[in-house]
Amino acid sequence: MGHGQAGGEHAVEAHAAGGHRERTGAERATEGLTVAVASALSFGLLAGPVAVFGTTARHLVTDTGTTAFSRFVAPVVLLAILALPLVLARAVFRSGLGKGRERLTAAVPATLTLLAGSVLPFAALWLVLAYAD
Repeated sequence: MGHGQAGGEHAVEAHAAGGHRERTGAERATEGLTVAVASALSFGLLAGPVAVFGTTARHLVTDTGTTAFSRFVAPVVLLAILALPLVLARAVFRSGLGKGRERLTAAVPATLTLLAGSVLPFAALWLVLAYAD
């Protein structure tokens, strides 16, 4: 059957033997586009909660009617909510690198994890806005 089948068999054999298949420019472009779009969306989702939670934390720290406990705990909790997606994405990226993947290939699942994790602070912001008095 022709050249295409033999090339496919060669790539499968090289992969089975422990070698790495050379990726095409289209695959690299798709991975790069995935990383760029998911990163932009995740940071867009985090921008609102960062602004609102940052303002809230500043008011809690500077208001005279809040307790010392609230002045310390509220900013720490808000920071933890905002940092969670970044920490999770870093762990996924390091795991991908540990498996011997290229940086761009390891960045795709990490960026998608960042996007998925960015939904948590965004949802928390909307819950606060929906149920605020």
